Amino acid sequence: MIKTVALITTSGRGTRLNSEGLPKQYLRLAGISILRHSILAFINHPKIDNVICVIHPDDVSLYEEAVVGLDLLNPVFGGQTRQISVRKGLEALREINPDRVLIHDAVRPFVSKQIIDGVLEKLNTHPAVIPAIAVEDTIKKFSDGKIEWTLERQDLWRAQTPQGFIYEDIINSHQAFKDLSFTDDAALNEYAGIPVAIIPGSQNNFKITTKEDFDRAKFLAKMFNQKITQEIRTGIGFDVHAFRDKKDGEDNFIKLCGVNIEFDKKIKAHSDGDVAIHAIIDALLGSISCGDIGDHFPDSDNKYKNIDSCELLKSVNHLLAKNSAEIVNIDISIICEKPKLLKLKKEMQKNLAKILEIDQSRINIKATTTEKLGFLGRQEGIAAQAIASVKITIYNE
Repeated sequence: MIKTVALITTSGRGTRLNSEGLPKQYLRLAGISILRHSILAFINHPKIDNVICVIHPDDVSLYEEAVVGLDLLNPVFGGQTRQISVRKGLEALREINPDRVLIHDAVRPFVSKQIIDGVLEKLNTHPAVIPAIAVEDTIKKFSDGKIEWTLERQDLWRAQTPQGFIYEDIINSHQAFKDLSFTDDAALNEYAGIPVAIIPGSQNNFKITTKEDFDRAKFLAKMFNQKITQEIRTGIGFDVHAFRDKKDGEDNFIKLCGVNIEFDKKIKAHSDGDVAIHAIIDALLGSISCGDIGDHFPDSDNKYKNIDSCELLKSVNHLLAKNSAEIVNIDISIICEKPKLLKLKKEMQKNLAKILEIDQSRINIKATTTEKLGFLGRQEGIAAQAIASVKITIYNE
């Protein structure tokens, strides 16, 4: 039985897109990363047995977030050029030793099943195949401030990916010509004298390189949204902590929403006792059906002893991203007789917005009392309740 592996190159830096330091393959289209769109096209294809990605060593956490829940081969670290990166990926497949390999650019997220089918079918009769589009515009050779000549466009084609190869041929070409420079993988086989066939590509199978490309991709993603559904989900969180007397040498602060608030008592807690953040964490975890704060940060684990709750909230925010969830809004009620919080709500709101990387308008903070009833009314402790709504994107794989 023929074994086929898709090798996806995703180690580039994408500087021309100006994505503020985030490599373009990890930008989101319709709620999921460009890379995940590309991977899903191959994982969901019945004739692709495995998928492997070649990534940049600095992008491990971004990659893990992008591929959460997907069954892939272990990623490979790329090199300084695309050509080196592909060779490293091919060499990593030596143990699997596939019959065929399809090499694809991660930033071509709209590759269709029809194109993949076409490449695989052509590989049954040819040693190498690429999708390509005939050049429609007149091509000019320009140098020294003037046009030197006009190229005949009749025989010109724009190469795309995935480019399909017999595995032994393409790895041998990469290893034999590693000291030479080529613009795509098919060019190595061409140089080796191995014929490369063409199948029709697609205008939608374009490479996202510039901001204009990304804007076009966002438009196309909306057109293809029949594969994507979005839901609003809500979670509720509650936390309560008792007060204790301040010990000698301790400061005069407690933490709420990550903000130091002057108070003459301390909070009994395994962590820093930030009831507001703890309630928010439970609300957010509830909205994505991921358990509660005790499941993720148990008080039986000493590494969470006296931990800053802001760090826990950052971790939960990362979990939201892994689950393709975006915060719509958070509403928090802090319940206590003292300390008084009216003048501190804006500062707390600002700090939470910074941690969660959302606009302040998506966070509302209320402070109330129990009219001196119960243990809260007797100033024996403090409580908080939070409701969080998220927009979760579901890709129908």
